[in-house]
Amino acid sequence: MQRIPVRKSHFLGAKLRALRKQNHMTLEDFSARCIQLDAKTAPSVSYLSMIESGRRMPSEEVLALISKVLQRKPAWFLDQNAEVAPLRADIASGSMGAARIPFEPSFLFTKDLLQAAIPELLSQTGTTGRQFAHLLIRSYQEMSRNDFPELERAAESIGKRAFPLEVDDLMRMAKQQGLEIRWFDRKPVLARDQDRGVRSMVRSFYEPPGIIYLNSALQSNPARLKFDLASNIGHKVLHEGDGLKSPHATGGEMGGSPDGGTSATSGMGPRDVLHAWRDFECSFFAGALLAPRIPFRRFLSRERYRIEAGRKLDLTPAVIMRRMTKVSPYPYWHFFDAYPPGYLRAVYRGNGIPLPWGSMTHVTDPCPHWAVFRLISDARTEAGSQISVLREGDRWLLYCCHSVRVRDMAGNSHVLSVGIDLAPVLASSGADADSVVDSIGEECRRRGGQAKIPRLAADAIRNAANILNIAWVEDSLQQMARIICPRSSNCPRMTPCTGMQPKRVRNITDVRKEILGTAG
Repeated sequence: MQRIPVRKSHFLGAKLRALRKQNHMTLEDFSARCIQLDAKTAPSVSYLSMIESGRRMPSEEVLALISKVLQRKPAWFLDQNAEVAPLRADIASGSMGAARIPFEPSFLFTKDLLQAAIPELLSQTGTTGRQFAHLLIRSYQEMSRNDFPELERAAESIGKRAFPLEVDDLMRMAKQQGLEIRWFDRKPVLARDQDRGVRSMVRSFYEPPGIIYLNSALQSNPARLKFDLASNIGHKVLHEGDGLKSPHATGGEMGGSPDGGTSATSGMGPRDVLHAWRDFECSFFAGALLAPRIPFRRFLSRERYRIEAGRKLDLTPAVIMRRMTKVSPYPYWHFFDAYPPGYLRAVYRGNGIPLPWGSMTHVTDPCPHWAVFRLISDARTEAGSQISVLREGDRWLLYCCHSVRVRDMAGNSHVLSVGIDLAPVLASSGADADSVVDSIGEECRRRGGQAKIPRLAADAIRNAANILNIAWVEDSLQQMARIICPRSSNCPRMTPCTGMQPKRVRNITDVRKEILGTAG
């Protein structure tokens, strides 16, 4: 049996895995199909797995059999074929998160090489260990669709699904966990966070083995006090109060509090990951304790998902929005917590929406038509709903969001925004989702970037809003729909939104085509 040369098969495993998954076949299904055609040559399940992971090269006979099952020519699987099948998150796991690429060729993505390359990547890009750890956690959160049943159960075991909880209830829970509350007085200070100074305020921190220190300023803000109590109770319940947890302070970047320079150097260590993961766990626990899934879902349904309804419960808009993305039966949500001029402190993208800014560094050319950016720029507006269309390749995407301006305890203004992808609910409601989305996108393009939603499209969205029972989706129909884009330098409007004509930058591929077109 003649083997395929290694130099021709670097992407064979990735192509096989992607094509198999696109055809909704398990390894067992695929092996069985091969056995039906040629039991003698057919690869076993374990051998197929090793081929897909690059640990084994199939013989020409096995490749021919694989090709026959998948109705491709054997040459398609080899490197000289220009088509390399991408492994998208929605194909691989049913997720709508950001697209992924396969780690192929496998010999370049071994654990040893990644362990050597990632620190250099972080060093060259100025990315801290904490930032990278939060990025990994965010990706994990999006791929799992915010589903963390163990944390939910831990919160329910303490709170017994009581809803709503008052400050006294949380104080009693803290006492039951053997925790002591101590108060301190501290005003906002200028703290260092990565490459900037931020006005910050220490809200609370945990001191092992069982003391929660709380800023006395929280006494006048029950919503924030409840969250900090719940988060620190979570640390005691989940981690036995060992103290390996970041303090709560305002204004930090990318998922955490200002670090004061303790993690400002590039690189990554185990403590970066430990602290980032524990911060996430305690925050998730706090949300589940304050807004248990079943009673909170009923509350949202009664209130039609209005963010302002959180005032009735003394819950912050951030808790309302973040729990909304979890407890809603509709899975296609996103959430942003954005500080000016363009820092994302928290991100969740269960619907795969592109980021309006980078989450690692400040971006100098954000699209000004994102609802979150408009609210940051316009100090006169406190809240609003918006329907947005975004061009991706040759198609339009359709989103609706609700954004609110808030102030943290240090007085910094920032914007919280929660939104959904409208296309799936349009399709499930019987509408022609592609036609609805295209009609809005093309109308906006014809009208210079924003336009009133066409009547038939508005009727379809109104119907979808009633199915989802989300009031702010219907509210958004009173406003103009807007074209948004990941970067203003790549604006799809006929006239760029910055009012400047785009620079004519030559593409090397285009130059090559011009040369070939004039040759001979």
